[in-house]
Formats: sequence, structure tokens, C-alpha cells
Amino acid sequence: MRRNRNRTYQNPADNPILQATIESLDQEGRGVAHVDGKTIFIDGALPNELVKYQSQQIKPSYEVAKTIEVLKQSNQRVTPKCPHYGLCGGCKLQHMDAGAQVAAKQRMLEADLWHIGKVKADNMLPPLYGPTWGYRHKARLSVKYVQKKERVLVGFNEKGTRYVADMNSCEVLVPEVSALIAPLQNLIVQLSIRDKLPQIELAVGEGSVVVLIFRIMDVLTADDDSLFKAFADLHQIQVWTQTKGPDTIKPFWPLDGAQLQYSLPEFALTYPFKPNEFTQVNPQINQVMIRRAMQLLSPQLGETIADFFCGIGNFTLPIARSGAQVLGLEGLANLVDRANESAQLNNINNVKFGVADLFKMAPESLAELGVFDKWLIDPPRDGAYELVKAIAAETAPKLIVYVSCNPATLARDAGVLVHEKGYRLSAAGVINMFPHTAHVESIALFEKV
Repeated sequence: MRRNRNRTYQNPADNPILQATIESLDQEGRGVAHVDGKTIFIDGALPNELVKYQSQQIKPSYEVAKTIEVLKQSNQRVTPKCPHYGLCGGCKLQHMDAGAQVAAKQRMLEADLWHIGKVKADNMLPPLYGPTWGYRHKARLSVKYVQKKERVLVGFNEKGTRYVADMNSCEVLVPEVSALIAPLQNLIVQLSIRDKLPQIELAVGEGSVVVLIFRIMDVLTADDDSLFKAFADLHQIQVWTQTKGPDTIKPFWPLDGAQLQYSLPEFALTYPFKPNEFTQVNPQINQVMIRRAMQLLSPQLGETIADFFCGIGNFTLPIARSGAQVLGLEGLANLVDRANESAQLNNINNVKFGVADLFKMAPESLAELGVFDKWLIDPPRDGAYELVKAIAAETAPKLIVYVSCNPATLARDAGVLVHEKGYRLSAAGVINMFPHTAHVESIALFEKV
């Protein structure tokens, strides 16, 4: 008996439990099935599985559902390592074999390139792997004081809600930070501002330097000061505070803590950074990613190369090590300051950094920058649409390496480069920067035809 597939019950628990065979994964790591011609996105299901599901959200053209029972299990299904998996929304794919996750992400990249950009890569690069557990060196944790239970929750949000997950460890955070979750709960419940501390941002640098930025919404008492200092001393971490905007972030204790930094030994580079500045969350994969980018870019002495969305110079300085003249452009002035600091620290003189709004790039402003032999582009999730649209015959580089954290915007921009600007997509592949999540990092090589 078929039901009205557009009917939404007031309580999702009243929706009937149905069966479906999963065909693929979507960009959020959910199983995709079609029932009565309608697309069903089923959380917790894997390709080729037969599952019982219950819809949580019903729309005219699709439904969002959860898995109730797996009737026919995929050989890619594994037991999640984290005891909080399923409740915590930080990971979505721990129930899938790590190698299968990467293969699925490669298929997502290929599908987006074709369906969005109408392009196919001449060569699909082997995926880049790294550690699958304890890899995350940066994160933002939510904090919630539960008055009725007189306790504090510290962690990621629950899956699909704004509530903070009840957790005391995290398998993807570096172990020394995972071990701090329970002690942090005990610390915060003792503070006078326990209900006015909504967030903790964390950053880990080399040498196990750990910085925690506490977002505080009220004045600390003398007792609060003592508790924070004792916590920092006991756990050998740095406590920083943020009272308003990013410009209020500052060290609290100790005041002379070691500086955060990461290095790229292959290029003899060291990068200092502040805990709130953007750096890759997975430093091991970052090293592998830069190696591949340099292989594809192949910078040479005498070339001029532009690094757009350069951040603190993560790619710029390795390029400069080749002897090429490099220009790094970034939208945030504080990151440009940090990039200049790193260039000076590493005795690199063949690079210049500047501030530019690359989301508003026009052909005229691009021409003013000069002509470059090659480009490297590493934009945020919004991609580099205006930048690639601004390419003209006189400013077109012979080669572009595009590093992406969103396959959909990469595919859109690839369509522009291939169909409008005279490039071919020579190679593309995924980088597993965020294991056990649906996040797809990728890299692509475009060459002028």
C-alpha cells in the first residue's frame, strides 16, 4: 500500500518505517535511494545496503530520513571507534571503512565535475591519505551549562541539532586535547561565568603546544582567575580569552607561553601562527598536499607565479624555495602580516604579499597585477569564480593548480576555465584532509590549450 509521500507528520516518530536499497552517497555522507520516483537521503546508510528507514523531513521532491535497521549490510560497513558516534555531529562516516570513504569522495568529485562543470579530468590522481584518528589539530567546541543537572557539556553539537553532545572524549582530536574534555567540564562548572562561556577554540602546534581560547561573556572573578591558572599549569596548556570580537583574543595564562608553529621539513620552512588564524587542521596531510601541489605546479627558477588566497603563505613559501618570483594575495590583512613574518623568519626574499578582495576581481584589476607564468589557487568554500572569470588572453597563465575544499565550487570554476577560458582539466584527485567526515578536499591541474 502506497502512502501520500508528501505528507508530513507533526511528530517524525509517527512516520511509517519503510525499506529502500541505497544507490550512492551524497555530499553530506548520507545514503541516497529512490522510492516511488522520489529521492530519499538516509543518514547512516551505505551504498548497496538494504535498510529500513524513517523520514524525519518530507518535502515535495525529496525526504531526509534516518536508518532504523540494516537488513543487508555492505562489506564496507565497520564498527565506529568512537562511543559517541551517532549522537555527536562531528563525524558522519565512522561506520564506513576508511579506504572506502576516500573512494566515495573520489566518486563525488568526479560526479560534481561532470554534473556541474560538464568536465572530465584527463587523469584521476591517486587519493592522498594520512592518519585517520587523532589528526585534528584545530577545532571549535561548544559549551553548555545544564542548570538542572548542575553540570557542563563540552564538545561538538549533536547530529542535526544545536544541542551540545554529551561526550567525554573525541577520537579525531589529537589525544592530548581529547583527554582535556572531561577536565574542562569539571573546570567550567566551578566558574562564576559557567553559563556565560559558550565556546572554546583550540589549536595545537608542534611540540605539543596546546592553546585554548575561552569565549567569555562576563567579567572573571579572582577565583575564576585562580581556577584558569591552575588548570593551565596542571595540564601544561595555554589559556587565552576572547571577550568580544577577534581583536580581543589575547593570552591569559601563562603570558610567556611558547608560540604555536608548524613546519614543512621537505622545504626547510617553519610557520608561526596565532591560535585563531587559519591553518590546516591536519598537518600530516598538509605536508603531503603541498608536495603534490609542487609536483603539479613544477615551479622553476626565473618563472613568475601568483598564489591567490595565500593565507599565511602555506603554498607561497614552498613555491619561492624553487627560486621563482612569487606574489601571494590574501583578503585578510592579519594573515598577510603573518605571511611576511614567516618569509622573513625563513630568509625568503623572492616573494611579495598583498591584501586584495579576490571575490571582486575584475579583468582590469587582474591585469594591473601583471602577467604570471603559473597560478596556484586555494580559495575558501565559495571558490574563485570572479577570479577565473577575470582571466583574459593577456593575463592567462599557462598552468593553474587549484586546491579546493568544496568540489561543487571547484566544478563550477572548472567549467569556466575549460569552456570559456581555453584550459583543459589535465588531472584531479581528492585529499583526505578530514577522515570520517563528508568533507571533500581536492586538487586539480588546468593547462592552457
